Order: sequence, then structure tokens, then C-alpha cells
Amino acid sequence: MSTPTAQDPLPLDVPDDVADPPAPAAVPAAEFARPGDGPTLYTTMASPVGEMLLTGDGEALTGVFMLPEPECGPGRVEADWKHVPDGFRETRRQLAAYFAGELTAFDLPLAPRGTEFQLRVWRELTTIPYGRTTSYGAIAAALGRPTASRAVGMANGRNPISIIVPCHRVVGADGSLTGYASGLPRKRHLLRLEGLTHR
Repeated sequence: MSTPTAQDPLPLDVPDDVADPPAPAAVPAAEFARPGDGPTLYTTMASPVGEMLLTGDGEALTGVFMLPEPECGPGRVEADWKHVPDGFRETRRQLAAYFAGELTAFDLPLAPRGTEFQLRVWRELTTIPYGRTTSYGAIAAALGRPTASRAVGMANGRNPISIIVPCHRVVGADGSLTGYASGLPRKRHLLRLEGLTHR
């Protein structure tokens, strides 16, 4: 029997798991709709990170807030909002699947309210793959505003559609968790759910 040389092909019975894992596919930026002019619809749902408030305009999702949430979003129901206890079924289904580890990409119509710059930042957030993180500086650079890390951080903190527009996947340049409007324990929980551990 001849001795294999460096040019011989690998044996056919080499386990697949020895190969490097493929890089996550690029995620296209979400397209945001313009929020409707009608009354805000809302409901709540339980989750592993506490009660969540869902808001929409009847056509698209306008908010996902973790309660209580004093720094970002209303965190409360306004007097002119309309409660739809059985509404948002697809949003609730997809969120439940996400928390169960069965869903890694959401497919929902979104219509957040914000300034032009905030909307640009939030669109960029939707390109961060499940199980990956990026930094405020990287987002600023991707927007063509490399010196705008602070402004990106402020816009990130005002994101009204948490989890689905994944502001929890933005960390400090050194990998630290930094701030999160819903609290660092919740951010840590979401990242661990996606297989990440950050200090």
C-alpha cells in the first residue's frame, strides 16, 4: 500500500464537524413602512424577560417594549390607544418561537416612528445576524458617519421595536455590554439565548 502524500484527497469518512462553521449569511436591511394615522392598537404578552407591550397601526408593528421601560418608549398605555387582546397573533407567535430558540429571523411588517437618522440606524440594526454583535462605531462607519458613534448610541437607545430590531446586539468596542434601555440583565439574557456571552 502506498503512503499517502500531501496531494492525496482527504478520506471520505472525515466527520463534517471538523470543518470551520460557515459565516452567517448577510442580512438585508428591513424596509420600514410609514406609520398609519389611525389609533394605536396594543396588547401585552408574557415572556422570559418580563411582560411586553406590543403596539401597531393595524398594518404594521410600531413598538415592542419591555415593561417597565422608563428610558425608551412609552412604557405605559396612552388614553387614546385601543386594546386588542387577541391581536398581534403573528408577532406573538414569532416572539414565542424566538424565545424558544426556534426562530432566528423575524418576518413582520415594521413601521417605527423616528427621525431620519434614527430610522437609518434602526435599519442598520436589522442587518446584524442572529448570534452576532457589532459596535456603535461599526454602525456609524456603515452609515458613512464614522465620528457619529455617540449619536448612533442615542438612536440605538430610542429603538421602539426591541428584539425584532435587535438593538441588544450592539456592544461596546471592547466587547462590554454597555447600556440597554431595558436593563443589562435583559440584554445579557437575549445574547445568551443567541449563544453569546459578554461581560
